[in-house]
Amino acid sequence: MVHNIIEQNQAMLLINRVGSKYKAVWENRPIRDQIALAQYFLPHSSGKPIIGPTRPRIVKWYCPFASQEDFPTGHRYCINVYAGCDHKCAYCYAAGYEPESANTKQSFKRLISMDMDELEQFDVPPASVHLSNSTDPFQPLEKQFGHTRYALEQILEHRHRFTTVTILTKNPMLPVELGYIELFKALLGYQPDRPMYQDSRRYWPGFVIEVSLAFWQETARIAYDPGAPTVEQRIEGIRALYQAGIPLVLRIDPLFPRSPITENPVRNITDFGLPEAQTIDDLEKLVSLAKEVQVKHIVY
Repeated sequence: MVHNIIEQNQAMLLINRVGSKYKAVWENRPIRDQIALAQYFLPHSSGKPIIGPTRPRIVKWYCPFASQEDFPTGHRYCINVYAGCDHKCAYCYAAGYEPESANTKQSFKRLISMDMDELEQFDVPPASVHLSNSTDPFQPLEKQFGHTRYALEQILEHRHRFTTVTILTKNPMLPVELGYIELFKALLGYQPDRPMYQDSRRYWPGFVIEVSLAFWQETARIAYDPGAPTVEQRIEGIRALYQAGIPLVLRIDPLFPRSPITENPVRNITDFGLPEAQTIDDLEKLVSLAKEVQVKHIVY
């Protein structure tokens, strides 16, 4: 897309007002990329002297709280496919701002299609996309509505706009049961052709599934992840994805305190009516599972 002089001037005026936390995304980039990022992400009608990225639809900036200097592509995307989560994990940070029960987003398919069209219209440079940081994309809702599948199909259709695609889930067996493996493989097969991403190809696949599994004992899972799939179901899903050739990351997070939690007097987790969450033996078994399925790395 060729930007005219008026568009360039408007975009540069917006860029000059970007807050210092986000400046690194625009610095040292080709002018066409700077303009595209400004047109897609920056609030054109804002009267504030200092502005930051905003995107009220579906394909949003991720993460709004972190410095962008550490990310090689600068900007990243996040798609929260549903609103809220029915896993009811006791430690979930998103529970502080998401609905108590999972539900669909109104006009989700129409809005994500509009975002994809604008990525093309503005010729936004490619970056990584994450599904999802505030909801599980493979909740039971997916069986009925298929919004995660639709989002992935949209990403595949516009694959040149995305470097890597990462899915985070506690339910790795659901996409296997729903027949998503071929879609995953299609997403995996693409690599961007821009020179700035060439070196990263050796280190990271085009598609990866991060599976959150912090517990080995089912008693701990029931206490802390009451609505999520069982430990056995997650392990089954992990192995099925591995056998299908899908790259994996294991997330052993959060890490919990282990007994004894005080020494004088000695107090254990069970003294507070809670089961032990993670023994050293549990963690070793999780790491052994990660080795078995050849994960890219472990997050903890």
